[in-house]
Amino acid sequence: MNDQSPPTTINRSSVLPTPSSTEIPQKQVLQALAGLFTGLFTGVLSSTIVTNALPTIMTDLQGSQTVFAWVVTVALLAGAVTTPIWGRLADLLDKKLLVQLSILVFIVGSVVAGLAPDIPTLLTGRVLQGIAMGGITALAMAIVGALVSPRERGKYNGYLGGVIAAATAAGPVIGGIIVDSPLGWRWTFLVTVPFAAAALVLLHLTLKLGHQPRRISIDWLGSILLASSVGLLLIWVSFAGRAGFYDWVSWQSLLMIAGSILLGVLLTLAEARAAEPVLPLGIITDRTTALAIVASIAVGVALFAATTYLGQYYQVARGASATEAGLLMLPLILGNLLGAVVSGQLISRSGRWKRFLIAGSVLLVLGFGLAGSVDHRTDLALVGLYLFLLGGGLGLLMQNLVLAVQNTVPLRDVGAASAAVSTFRTIGGAAGVAVLGSVLAHKVASDTAAGLRHAGLPANTLLATEGTPEVESLPAAAVDIVRSAYGTGTGTIFLIVAFTALLAFASVVFIEETALRRTVDVPREEPRRAPQPSSPDRNNETTGALTPDTAGQQLQPLTHAAFPRP
Repeated sequence: MNDQSPPTTINRSSVLPTPSSTEIPQKQVLQALAGLFTGLFTGVLSSTIVTNALPTIMTDLQGSQTVFAWVVTVALLAGAVTTPIWGRLADLLDKKLLVQLSILVFIVGSVVAGLAPDIPTLLTGRVLQGIAMGGITALAMAIVGALVSPRERGKYNGYLGGVIAAATAAGPVIGGIIVDSPLGWRWTFLVTVPFAAAALVLLHLTLKLGHQPRRISIDWLGSILLASSVGLLLIWVSFAGRAGFYDWVSWQSLLMIAGSILLGVLLTLAEARAAEPVLPLGIITDRTTALAIVASIAVGVALFAATTYLGQYYQVARGASATEAGLLMLPLILGNLLGAVVSGQLISRSGRWKRFLIAGSVLLVLGFGLAGSVDHRTDLALVGLYLFLLGGGLGLLMQNLVLAVQNTVPLRDVGAASAAVSTFRTIGGAAGVAVLGSVLAHKVASDTAAGLRHAGLPANTLLATEGTPEVESLPAAAVDIVRSAYGTGTGTIFLIVAFTALLAFASVVFIEETALRRTVDVPREEPRRAPQPSSPDRNNETTGALTPDTAGQQLQPLTHAAFPRP
């Protein structure tokens, strides 16, 4: 076995034809992706449906503000450390089988969380949901990347963003209705099970992907080091500065930071030697990918900060019900939906994407900067406008950052490249939720204590100052104090996110734009190997660049192999 890389393998049943051959109608592509989009909708729904239920869950299971953040953080952590593994497996194994497996894991996690009698069981279910979400997210991007050329992918990524926006919009509303109904908060987890089952059926019926076998070499060492490095970092930021744990500046913090850095160095060394690295260094050190990763970290902070703490702001600081809180978040989702779908269409027409990244980062800074001024008395119409702006920024950035990276890599690495961007976005979100949760908890506690002293009320008026209080059950004199503390606290964390969003702006400004190619794979000017005589086991692969004539000949059967007849 020589040391040369294997030839580029193009599976006719998993790619669209080049412009020189017959184009597959959009209807057939969407039909093939129906089950995938349903699975993605279900996964995102599980993340957002719980946001408005969290205050009720914390009251019922006696959780603190720290636990409030960890219900979100553990799922993000599990997703962050498994997404690159799913992404690399997508490049090696049958993508359809993997996405079905991830949905099965999601169903188990949803049932565990829905039946949880206590916080530890709830967190276990959320970990399983996070692992599954890592797979669904990575595989959705990898499958779209394998089916559609980058030029057309802008449009389908827009649809992907639309699915995410629709699930994000439906989640808080459905969750609010469930919490306010006799069903109770447990059904915010259980209601996703039939959606996931429907996704499994649709995937089986509609997604017809061929699989070209490759030598399987799973990077277990890299996976373990990645999970350990990221996990240690997130555990540090989650508990630092909290009562009963350790300070930001302490020997425990120093030990955790040093340990995370050491594990990161070992991860780099391991990935340089791995046959199929879980985080390919050649990809993540590319200028476009590296800058997209930095921008994605900031986007992750913005995305999860907005969706996690807005429900609490509306319910505690503004006195809204869970259903009302979901409806009040619709401007955020509308902006996200319009940004994703409209930019996807325009990118597919022009082949240019950088202008949308710049516009998105500007809207993100502006939206969160304005949202940083909110308190418990800000006009709700103004709050809605701020949310619409930052939602538009998220819609313009999220999928288009993935698209920019996919345009730079060959088909055989599209899963790992997509997963790298998604992984760091999730890491940013997990770290952001933990840090901002700590800031919010400290701000609420200090403002509440100061307010109680100023009003001449005893400090034990709130029996659990770190928990999420039932405002209606508080003495009348303390209600406005608590609402004010949560209102100004939310404004504070949004202002912090605005400064973080400046990092996204700086990153996308320096990304070098390359026009989106019209081929699924990166064409090669010269074949890696000399032509081989045809044989039965080589009928489904080709080496070197595709010429217009050979492309039409080799990919012609696609219309019958890859997609079901309408």
